[in-house]
Amino acid sequence: MDISIHASFLPHDDPEAAVTFYRDVLGFEVRKDVGYGEMRWITVGPKGQPTSIVLTPPAADPSITEDERRMIAEMMAKGTYAGLVLGAEDLDGVFERLVAAGADVVQEPTDQPYGIRDCAFRDPSGNMLRINQL
Repeated sequence: MDISIHASFLPHDDPEAAVTFYRDVLGFEVRKDVGYGEMRWITVGPKGQPTSIVLTPPAADPSITEDERRMIAEMMAKGTYAGLVLGAEDLDGVFERLVAAGADVVQEPTDQPYGIRDCAFRDPSGNMLRINQL
């Protein structure tokens, strides 16, 4: 069986801030930017790699209630709704770049007891992003 990960979804609550962060801070390319009414779905990904992150409006699903929308917004703000683990050859260099760009740092680069070195931060929507040293 030949299966690969094509895309992952992360919510965003500010499309301009999301594009700026993923494009200008992380260096990802914007592959699609699709609007519908006041909502935008933005697909980004590392240059030269086929995997993508779809930045999606969290309340786009019409079956979500107003209470659920509020709960999602609260969880996003705390970084507990969605997350992603990225990898980088130069973890310390990427971390310095994130700090210089004003990223919301949660954890500085650390050697974890389970064998990896990583750091953690939040994107502009509050999503928890971890970066592992490759």
